[in-house]
Amino acid sequence: MLEAMKNPPMLSGVRNGTVVITGASAGVGRACAHRFARSGARVGLIARDPQALAQVQAEVERLGGRGFCAPADVASSEAVFAAAKAVEDALGPIAIWVNNAMVTVFSPSWRISAEEFRRVTEVTYLGAVHGTMAALRHMRPRNRGTIVQVGSALAYRGIPLQSAYCGAKYALRGFTDSVRTELIHDGSSIKLTMIELPAVNTPQFEWARTHMSHCPRPVPPVIEPEAAAAAIVRAASRPWREHWLGLVTVKIIVGNMLGPGILDRYLARNAVEAQATAQHVTPWRKDNLDRPVPALHRVRGAFGREASSWALSFPGPLVRMLVPIGVGALAIGLGLAVGRIGIPKRNRIARRLGRALSANGERR
Repeated sequence: MLEAMKNPPMLSGVRNGTVVITGASAGVGRACAHRFARSGARVGLIARDPQALAQVQAEVERLGGRGFCAPADVASSEAVFAAAKAVEDALGPIAIWVNNAMVTVFSPSWRISAEEFRRVTEVTYLGAVHGTMAALRHMRPRNRGTIVQVGSALAYRGIPLQSAYCGAKYALRGFTDSVRTELIHDGSSIKLTMIELPAVNTPQFEWARTHMSHCPRPVPPVIEPEAAAAAIVRAASRPWREHWLGLVTVKIIVGNMLGPGILDRYLARNAVEAQATAQHVTPWRKDNLDRPVPALHRVRGAFGREASSWALSFPGPLVRMLVPIGVGALAIGLGLAVGRIGIPKRNRIARRLGRALSANGERR
């Protein structure tokens, strides 16, 4: 069940359907567009920057797919609905929808403005809600399709300096669970899956808004966007309830299940410095919270020297089931070990008691 992401199989049936990707202009979204294109997919590309999308469309078509640009800010529901219609009119029925768009602010929570919290929530959480609504509008009449929510290990474990982003990803997980139950209740054949990613080497660390004195960086270990894209393509083909990408994601989620207080203190001691480089933030740094930063639209960020090009994918439900089994087995093992240690001691006590009684009988 644990699968390396080096050479994932071609997505079955992708040639017969259209894939839509939000946040397609850079990072994981752009890598996903490339990955689907290699399978011959028709790819609808949604992001804010039309010029960046045009570049991605050209890349998709060079790789063997067919692309269509639908510029939109996912914070606007009407813009997303219009983009979905435009994609389907141009490329045909939507078979797969990938909600990937995100923005963030690196900062202690008390230095983030209410407007900044609102904007991160509108893009990272409501953007995925709008995308899911748009996808269901087109998929439900046909009773088929797959929606992939691009989540994060931080959907389970909040860390310092990322309260706005963590809150949005937590919300997305709750929304996804709710929608899944509704689809099950209706007997729908539409699949809904969420993939929780570790730190990824994307341009977000160069263009995210920050109130830190030093430039932000991903908390290691880090993977390349192509590894995340391979896992997302696989998730679309095998839509388990949830996919956990990377051993560090499993450690974070399971660790938070077993010892959240311990993790609180560990992160408080280590995670602030781990998210800062030695480079100071310059006054002229541009960020993409409210508008695109054209010069940084690319797949990879600045941390390629430490990023891995592959990662293991774990089925979340299986790992979650194995945790109590493992804890139970450990408890039983400890109990047996203590029992074995105690037997000789009990035997010694019994022998001493026997000798004492015997001696007492002889004296009588």
